[in-house]
Amino acid sequence: MIFNKDTAKQTAKVLLEANAIKLSPKTPFTWASGWKSPIYCDNRIILSFPNIRNYVKTTMAAHIEKTYGKPDAIAGVATGAIGIGMLVADVLNLPFVYVRPDAKGHGRKNQIEGAIEKGKTVVVVEDLISTGKSSLKAVDALRTAGVNIKGMVAIFTYGFEVAKLNFEKENVNLNTLSNYENLLEQALQTNYITNEELGTLTEWNTNPSEWNAI
Repeated sequence: MIFNKDTAKQTAKVLLEANAIKLSPKTPFTWASGWKSPIYCDNRIILSFPNIRNYVKTTMAAHIEKTYGKPDAIAGVATGAIGIGMLVADVLNLPFVYVRPDAKGHGRKNQIEGAIEKGKTVVVVEDLISTGKSSLKAVDALRTAGVNIKGMVAIFTYGFEVAKLNFEKENVNLNTLSNYENLLEQALQTNYITNEELGTLTEWNTNPSEWNAI
């Protein structure tokens, strides 16, 4: 769920301004999964814009404290959320760790990079939620290490039903700064998209794995 409507609208606005999110209903993107999509999101781009990254880090930090209480540490999901997670930890003056998709095959063979003790509480920071599988893999690694998960926060979610079910199954509370619904509202309001394109974008979100632009 989103933290609140005002935050969702403002976050959607800055993501569009930074071109972190691109909408292209007529010339779809191809995701790594092979899905055809009229939207592409790369929130790492916001790190290049001081005003926008400052807005995201301070807003996310404030909502973390209000929603979850101050944890013992912030954990970012590699690689997309390392930057913003570290910035949020800095605002909250908390330790920061990040979680790799898998343990390294050499050296210390860490999956969790940084120092955190068993029994400590963390809020996990993610940049983007699609199906939620990679995000929840990080949660599993932290839980295996004996860390207590207070919840997860993300900049943006596509709002797929499969993600909702995955988070419910793993008993992880997810909150996001913005989501697909508020993004489309903002894009239409600012004439980034037309009403016809809104229909296409809405249709895609209901069945993204089977959607075809033609």
